Amino acid sequence: MKRIQFTTLLCLLTLSVSRLSQAGPVTADGEKLLAFLDAMHVEEHWIAGAIVDWKTGEPTGQAVKDDGKHTHCSQFAAAACERTGIYLLRPPEHSAVLLANAQYEWLLEQGRKKGWTAVAEGREAQELANQGTVVVAVYKNQDAQKSGHIAMIRPSTKSIAQIKAEGPQVTQAGGTNHNSCSLKEGFSNHRAAYEKGEILFFAHAKPRAGKKP
Repeated sequence: MKRIQFTTLLCLLTLSVSRLSQAGPVTADGEKLLAFLDAMHVEEHWIAGAIVDWKTGEPTGQAVKDDGKHTHCSQFAAAACERTGIYLLRPPEHSAVLLANAQYEWLLEQGRKKGWTAVAEGREAQELANQGTVVVAVYKNQDAQKSGHIAMIRPSTKSIAQIKAEGPQVTQAGGTNHNSCSLKEGFSNHRAAYEKGEILFFAHAKPRAGKKP
C-alpha cells in the first residue's frame, strides 16, 4: 500500500512539474488550429515585394509604383481570421497601407464588440493557442508613417523557459514569411518593441479554427 501511495505521489509531482515547465499540451482543437495555419501556406503566398490579393496572398499583377517594401503581415492575419469566420479589421474597411497599425488600434477600441479580448502575456497567449483559440500578437509603430506588425500565435509544446526567452511561437507574413518561428524572430524588425514588452496579444472567443481554407 505504501509503495502504491508513493508511486501515485511521484506521478502527481511529475505531472505538476511538467505543468509548471510547459505552456500546456496541444489539445485536439489545438491540432486543428495547427493544421489550419499550415494549410494557409504562408511561405508561398503573401510574399513581400508585390501587391497581393489580401484574401489569397496571390500577386494581383498590379505594378508597384513606389519604393515601399510591400509586406503583408496584416493582410495575412486578416485572411486567416476571415477563413475561420472571425472579423479582424481588413480591406475594404481599411486599406492595406499601414493596416497593422490600424488593426492594433481597432483591437483596443472596437475588438471586444467582435469577440476579441486582451491577453496579459505570451505564456497565456501560447496556452490559449494550444487549446485551439485564435490569438494574434500585434505591434503599432510609434512612427505613424511606418508599419507595425501582426502575427498569428501558433500552437507549440515549447517550454515556459523558451517562451520567456523568445516569446510564443507564431505563423506570419512579413519581410520574411514564416510558417513557424518565435515571436522574437518574427518581430525582429521591431526588436525594441519586443524587448520593452510593447507587443500586445488578443484572443478571440470563437473556440477553434473552424472551416479550412
